[in-house]
Amino acid sequence: MHFSHRAIPIALCALLLDTIGFGIVIPVLPQLIVELGDVTFAEATRIAGYMLVVFALTQFFAAPVMGRLGDRFGRRPVLLASLTAFTIDYALMAAAPTIAWLFLGRAIAGIAGATYGPVGSLIADLTPPEKRGETFGYMGAAFGLGFIIGPALGGLLGEFGPRVPFYAVVVLGMLNVLAIAFLLPESLAPENRRPFKWREANVLGSFKPLAAHRIAFPLLAAWFLWQFAHQIYPASWAFWAKLQYGWTEGIIGATLAVSGLSMAFVQVFLTGRFIRRIGEQRTIVWGLASGAIGFAAYAFGPPGWMVFAIIVAVALQGLVFPSMNAVLTQLVGPSEQGALQGGVAAMGSLAAILGPLILTQTLASGAEAGFPGASWALAAVLAFAALAIVWFVVLRQVPEEPDIAPAPD
Repeated sequence: MHFSHRAIPIALCALLLDTIGFGIVIPVLPQLIVELGDVTFAEATRIAGYMLVVFALTQFFAAPVMGRLGDRFGRRPVLLASLTAFTIDYALMAAAPTIAWLFLGRAIAGIAGATYGPVGSLIADLTPPEKRGETFGYMGAAFGLGFIIGPALGGLLGEFGPRVPFYAVVVLGMLNVLAIAFLLPESLAPENRRPFKWREANVLGSFKPLAAHRIAFPLLAAWFLWQFAHQIYPASWAFWAKLQYGWTEGIIGATLAVSGLSMAFVQVFLTGRFIRRIGEQRTIVWGLASGAIGFAAYAFGPPGWMVFAIIVAVALQGLVFPSMNAVLTQLVGPSEQGALQGGVAAMGSLAAILGPLILTQTLASGAEAGFPGASWALAAVLAFAALAIVWFVVLRQVPEEPDIAPAPD
């Protein structure tokens, strides 16, 4: 494993720790809501869903602002501010006396923007264009592993009380802040910084530098459809597994762990090989095709033992994020990487708002009609639509390797 700059593994470790911290509280959040609100478990689940919407909605508006701030002041101060805000957020939630405080904490977390955008910008700053896809694969793997380790650790710590995992996150957050403050160098050169303008600090402004490239907006449309479809995992997997197979929580956790580990393996060990052999754009096609086929397979309720085989067989869907991000970063100059990553994060937040709302309703309606795989069928349609856009629009329009955009004046 070789990185083009020592700052990259430091940033990836920060992303891993931050994602572990986010995942630690997932197993205990329902119980904490039950205790604070004196509600049933079913009501707590609904309240937790509203909290996810609050987080995603605030991040939708805040992520482009954080991205533009990164283009103005550099990646390091924005990353420090985000991690500090997250640490304060979890301290607030650990001591929350009412549910309203939990909602406030989720809003602060959404505004802070987490580490996704700054880390992506730093990688784009320090990695040659031909190496970005492979390095973004490590970023995706760190994100995925964090969501495997975090909930498992949270379940263990939750045995000592529902607030204990929150205190553990505070400790992780402080360690992360200290590591960034003392170990991480700045990646954005002064000559590549640009003034901050509020009128550009929104989703449309974030994608404005891409307007000159014919493939940019078809790629973004395909990516949004894919992000929407990929919400099937957090939104529907556990409920579908219960309805379709009657699985226990342990088996459900095992399937999610296998899925996460399989995609992490692909992102770390196969992304670079695919990109070197066939290029970023065709790697996107392989990833989308794998995911779409997998969604369609789940829709028809294969035998339970076969689900594990399908999980491994369609792990190439892990190629989509690094290859898609690599192509887009090559379409903007060095002074716009923060804006681009902020826009991508905001787009992901919009998918995180709409996806769970629509996919869970589709699952419920399908189950009532005797078709528990309905939400998977919808996800497959969305993924095949993304694949069609890339195949018929993107690959037919331009050569495999896009030109790198010059930095705007």
